[in-house]
Amino acid sequence: MEPVVTASQGALGPLLVKLTALLANECGRLKGVRREIRSLQSELTSMHGALKKYTKLEDPDDQVKEWISLVRELAYDTEDCFDKFIHHLGKGGHDAGFKEFFREMAHRLKTLGARRGIANQIDDLKFRIKEVKELKTSYKLDDIACSISVHATVDPRLAALFAEEAHLVGIDGPRDDLAKWMVQEENKHHRKILSIVGFGGLGKTTLANEVYHKIQGHFNCHAFVSVSQKPDTKKIIKDVISQVSNNEEFTKDIDIWDEKKSIAKLRELLQDKRYLVIIDDIWSIMAWNAIKCAFPENNKSSRIIATTRIFEVASSCCPGPDDQIYEMKPLSNDHSKILFFKRIFGTEDCYIDMLKEVSNAILKKCGGLPLAIISISGLLGNKPCVKEEWEKVKWSIGTDLNKKQSLEGMKNILLLSYNDLPPNLKTCLLYLCNFPEDYVIDRERLVRRWIAEGFISEERGQSRQEVAENYFYELINKSMVQPVDIGYDGKVRACRLHDMMLELIISKSIEENFITIISGRQTVWENSQCFIRRLSIQHIDQELAYELAKKDLSHVRSLTVTSPSCIKHLPGLVEFESLRVLDLQDCLEIDEYVMNGMEKLFQLKYLSLRNTDLSRVPSGITVLHDLETLDLRDTKIKELPAGIVQLTKLQHLLIGNKGLIEMEIPVGIGNMTKLREIAGCFTITKSSVSALEELGKLINLEVLQVQVIMYILKDDESQRYKSHAEMFLSSLRKLGSRKLHTICISGSLYLFDLIDSWCPPPSGLQKFEMTMDYYLSRLPSWIAPALLTSLAYLDIKLSEVTGEDLRVLGELPALLSLGLRTKKVQKDKLILQRGAFRCLKELFVFGVDAGTSLFEEGALPMLEKLDLSFFVSVTKGGGFFLGIEHLQCLKFFNVRFKYKWATCPECKAAAVAIRNEANLHPNHPRVILYMETSENAVMALDVLSLDTRSRWWC
Repeated sequence: MEPVVTASQGALGPLLVKLTALLANECGRLKGVRREIRSLQSELTSMHGALKKYTKLEDPDDQVKEWISLVRELAYDTEDCFDKFIHHLGKGGHDAGFKEFFREMAHRLKTLGARRGIANQIDDLKFRIKEVKELKTSYKLDDIACSISVHATVDPRLAALFAEEAHLVGIDGPRDDLAKWMVQEENKHHRKILSIVGFGGLGKTTLANEVYHKIQGHFNCHAFVSVSQKPDTKKIIKDVISQVSNNEEFTKDIDIWDEKKSIAKLRELLQDKRYLVIIDDIWSIMAWNAIKCAFPENNKSSRIIATTRIFEVASSCCPGPDDQIYEMKPLSNDHSKILFFKRIFGTEDCYIDMLKEVSNAILKKCGGLPLAIISISGLLGNKPCVKEEWEKVKWSIGTDLNKKQSLEGMKNILLLSYNDLPPNLKTCLLYLCNFPEDYVIDRERLVRRWIAEGFISEERGQSRQEVAENYFYELINKSMVQPVDIGYDGKVRACRLHDMMLELIISKSIEENFITIISGRQTVWENSQCFIRRLSIQHIDQELAYELAKKDLSHVRSLTVTSPSCIKHLPGLVEFESLRVLDLQDCLEIDEYVMNGMEKLFQLKYLSLRNTDLSRVPSGITVLHDLETLDLRDTKIKELPAGIVQLTKLQHLLIGNKGLIEMEIPVGIGNMTKLREIAGCFTITKSSVSALEELGKLINLEVLQVQVIMYILKDDESQRYKSHAEMFLSSLRKLGSRKLHTICISGSLYLFDLIDSWCPPPSGLQKFEMTMDYYLSRLPSWIAPALLTSLAYLDIKLSEVTGEDLRVLGELPALLSLGLRTKKVQKDKLILQRGAFRCLKELFVFGVDAGTSLFEEGALPMLEKLDLSFFVSVTKGGGFFLGIEHLQCLKFFNVRFKYKWATCPECKAAAVAIRNEANLHPNHPRVILYMETSENAVMALDVLSLDTRSRWWC
């Protein structure tokens, strides 16, 4: 029983929004067009309502599935048709003067063929809509939908409740630690709650059950209940009562109790008892709130264990300071192998050498997921121990999820999480199979692509960007994707999919004709009756290229290429006339490919040519008037075409060269008022004064990254550049009074006034970064606690750091990350005093020539990451001590020793001094030591031979 995937709703939703917008603009006023649009909108809205009803069905009829498929393809084709209509006819239909009349007539004659073609397409769509509508009636789909019964399924977690201890692997340590915490005597009168959270299939239920059996003897009564996705609170409460009560007289009328009375009775029953209750598989905060009130805080040292896949639910379950959230981790490689071979051969010692490589590949797909290992080992247990047979299983794991009975439990576990998602999140999750396994997917890249595809609409006053980012974090919160690289501000920079979840969404994507994936021998072409809608090329050779060339690519909405050398095999861009998204990031030899046909992609909204060898901007880009994101970072491009300023819908202009290259800000940039972000190598001193003035007109600009390159100049040249600095500052002040919250300045700077005169700074400034060669002679006057109440990130270079500088910086109320680069510390000591930097989580200090960095007790109470740089010589003579033991939250500690004039024994002595101090820290932070040679190369110090409780990384 599995609900139909709702990618179909993702096709119809954007179309209905587009039709509504069409009715409101000039195209909708054309004679006869308005009537046609209204008719289509009415029919498609009715279909959308039926679609939402059918996609909620479990185990839908084949006719229902077929009808949904027809509606989905119809929606795609209708949107493509009207996009072409807007492009070809959008300039007509409004009242005009004499000159405009002849211009309009010329345009109509020029597009006459296109007009006839689109008219024919609209007639065809009307006929198809009529057919689809009649099919719904003739199939009697509403009657079928009502008659479909919900069949009982076996709970895939039951096996976890009755697993033999001998078959469990890697659970002993967590079980014993959590059991000890559950019964320890500290705060013994308080009730404590343990919440176990993690991805489906990690073994949360198994771990909870093991802890439960180990400690249940410490309690007067105990119970184990499952909540599930559709909780029946009354039934759950009665189930607990039946487990904790042996008094038949007390429960004789239990069948007629309502929910309120059941809760009251359970509270009465538990009021004087020390109880232990496991509440398994909680899916929402609402469900937890409905249940928790039945368990009294009776000061009897009672305990509750809750399991969930959702982090916000886990947090809701553990509001008290004595409660604990335990995040489940995947099995280690060693434990995975033990479980794998134990399930297949009955012993962990049986290891067939010829199966080593394929076993490792299969285990990698399992990703430490116990349920995945058990499911696939069960499948292999019925196969001969022949490498070729195991290879077949490895390559077919994705398709076997839907076919093999031995994988049914694995599929059901994954589907529980998947089916719990609302339709919009299902569509966004399916989109992730554009990327191959183990691919790190950048958050900003992903959300911009979602927006370009039309998956995101404004909600409750939130912008599309904000809504898309909320969706991203919701997928993480629900354990559907794994976070990668969490920043100082708590934001996740990227994500990765578990291989098993990737296999599931690939199979769903194929089923719904959502994305066509070309990846060598795993390539599956969708139903030949459907057009390719989205294309992800992860590997392609001559044979696959020949197959692709035979396909109709005119309906492809997004093209993603993640294999660097694929470009030479691809059909030309002119074949992809319906593209909204073109992502060629990291591809090689694209210069010639992107120069031809780019101007034909009139619907393109997202274009990424990042980290390619592109040397010039394709001229066709300047006519892509719907473009919202243009990513040209890490390319060889030296200048932008003047016509770039015609892209008035552009929101993200991202440029940057491989090497420090000066690039002019284009004249006319003031017309690009939709710009939210400018990131790259625009050079203030190379640009015209008028272009700098136009920067101030960008009313929506939030992020500005520029460079200032000034060399030692003659007096007349300095005077000329002074006008650039003054105009840039004038524009900065205008931007600061609007939405600007991030500014990054790189390059070489010799005019301190450019920075010091920026006053007042934006009240909403969140990030200021100086990645330049120049050191400021003093801290700018505008860096003050009263002015910068929102500043969270500061990276700055000062020739000398004084005690007053540290006091000012230490009082910035919102500062989370500080990068401080300096040549000298006043009095040769950097002392961070008690009460300073109360919110700081990251501290980077570089360039101190002498002295040591000391932390007084009470300083930096929230610091998690520390990065220091100093000479080995400062550790000589004994007594070297940083005081990191006072940094209570420290987790990561990087030390960069300057190797100059130091001997090898002195380097090792310095490493030992750092090691000894780190070992005294109660958190045992991860420590990385580097040696910086006189040639300015950086080498990791060999500390592997050092015996330490800290984790040393080289």
